[in-house]
Amino acid sequence: MQNNWTRRDFMKTAALGAGAAFTMNFANTTRAADAAKTYKTQLHKAAIVGEITAERMEELAKMGYDGVETTLWDIDVAKAREARKIAEAAGIKIHSVMRAWTNFNQPNSAEGDIKSVVRALQAAAAYGASTILLVPCRIGGAAPAPWDFKIDYDPKTLMVSKVAEGDNSKYAEYIKLQNEATEASYRCLAPTIPVAAYEGVIIGLENVWNNLWCTPEFYAAFVKSFDNVWVKSYFDLGNHVKYAPTEDWLRALGKGAIAKLHIKDFLVNREKGGGDFVPIGKGTIDWRSVRDVIEEIEYDGFVTLESGGWTDEQHAKIFENFFNGVDILEGV
Repeated sequence: MQNNWTRRDFMKTAALGAGAAFTMNFANTTRAADAAKTYKTQLHKAAIVGEITAERMEELAKMGYDGVETTLWDIDVAKAREARKIAEAAGIKIHSVMRAWTNFNQPNSAEGDIKSVVRALQAAAAYGASTILLVPCRIGGAAPAPWDFKIDYDPKTLMVSKVAEGDNSKYAEYIKLQNEATEASYRCLAPTIPVAAYEGVIIGLENVWNNLWCTPEFYAAFVKSFDNVWVKSYFDLGNHVKYAPTEDWLRALGKGAIAKLHIKDFLVNREKGGGDFVPIGKGTIDWRSVRDVIEEIEYDGFVTLESGGWTDEQHAKIFENFFNGVDILEGV
């Protein structure tokens, strides 16, 4: 509704009587209250970068970014400490290190990957980061369509017996690979957790279309099964929506299980294998609802951009809108 009224418009409204005027005023007040919604949880915007440079840190600081996640995990500790000084001089926190994919379930690479996680944890501590992002494994095999997953698993061992309703014989290889990946993740993360505790850095486990732990309940059960403050979820708000709404994943993880968040958007389309990643605000995700659930589970911390399609300035505005619970593209 536009507010550029003429005198004639005003007279017409007045003629409607006090009841109509009250209704209109109430509606305007309600919209204003929605726009001014406040949250107890505090979110901080961050970007993904490679090398930490003074120029880039200053650019991000001017746009209101609070932190960065660096992809340079295999770095000398002394250089990481120097990078920390550069970032902090601009008022930027290096909050996380992206170790990303490992292949714990591949015998030829598992030992090397364990050592690489240790290096990433040591680098993170030198950067002053509180988290590393880690994708433990990935598997193939004939799997159900994203919307057909219904996983039966032992709550104690997390071994899977079924991944969909009905006959699961065609998924036998996939189930075998899923169980091997879960066991390998336990086995390979075990020696890294004491290092995480010593360095004071959380191992944030992320799912990135790796065909594993494909329902909210199962993924949450996997993360929580470590029962350790140094192992949590690094949850991406857009990666999982083809399987279930983002709100379902957040609620399954609940309070205290999420170390950090990534943000991107996804447009669900069952005719195209599930859909496609799109610029934030152009997809299926209900961002106001997601913000409310973040408040519900009491997540405080960084939200790191992992998306394209908008300029740095536009993304900064999108962050602001999301954090405040308003239309995510308002003013963009």
